[in-house]
Amino acid sequence: MTQFAALTKSLWRRWMRWIPIRILSSKHRPQISAHLKSLSPQDRYLRFGYTATDEQIENYVAKLDFGRDDIYGVFNRRLEIMAMAHVAFSADPQWATCAEFGVSVDQKLRGRGLGARLFERAVVHARNQGVALLFIHALSENTPMLKIARKSGARVQRDGSESDAYLTLPAANIDSQVNELIEEGMADLDFQIKSRAQQFSQLLTTLQEVRQGVRKSRHKSSV
Repeated sequence: MTQFAALTKSLWRRWMRWIPIRILSSKHRPQISAHLKSLSPQDRYLRFGYTATDEQIENYVAKLDFGRDDIYGVFNRRLEIMAMAHVAFSADPQWATCAEFGVSVDQKLRGRGLGARLFERAVVHARNQGVALLFIHALSENTPMLKIARKSGARVQRDGSESDAYLTLPAANIDSQVNELIEEGMADLDFQIKSRAQQFSQLLTTLQEVRQGVRKSRHKSSV
C-alpha cells in the first residue's frame, strides 16, 4: 500500500466517527463556566480531584491561559459546550516537551466516545507542537479516563487513590499535520452552520412575537 493510500484509509476511518471539536478562545469563558458548573458533585470531583464549588470553577476558568494552553470544546445545536478538554503546556522551558490532559463530558452524552475523541484530538495537536510526553493525573476511581489512557498505550502508575498516566508521543508526520488541518476546518464549518441555524431560529422567534403582538393590537382595536 502506498503512503498516499495508507493516509487516505486512515483519514477515512477517522472521519467515519468524526465529532466536531473546536478550539476555544477567551470569548468562550462563559460557556466553559456553564459547562463545568453543570457537572454533578461526583463529576467535579473526578475532573478536579476535589468537589469544586461554583466559585472555584469561576476562578479556574478566569485563570485559563488561552495563549499558552489549548482548550477544546464540543458544542450542541444551542451552542452550549457539552464536553471539553484542557491541554496544559509546561510553562517551565525545562519541560517544554511535556503537557497535561484533562477532560469533562456532560452526563447526558456519556458513552458516545466524546472523551476518547477529545483525547485523540489533543494527542494530534500535542504531537504537532513537539510534545513528546503527555501526562494525565486522575483519581484511581476515574475508570473512564484511565481506560482511555491505557487504550492509547499510556503507562499508568497507581499511588493509592490517585493514578498517573504517561503517554510517549511519536514525532509529527504528514498524517498528523493533515489531520489537524482538516479537523480545524471542519469544526469551524460545523460551528458556523450551528451559529447560522441559531440566528435563524431566533429570527423566527422574534417574527412570531411581532406577529402575535400585531394580532393582539388588531383584536383590541376591533373591540
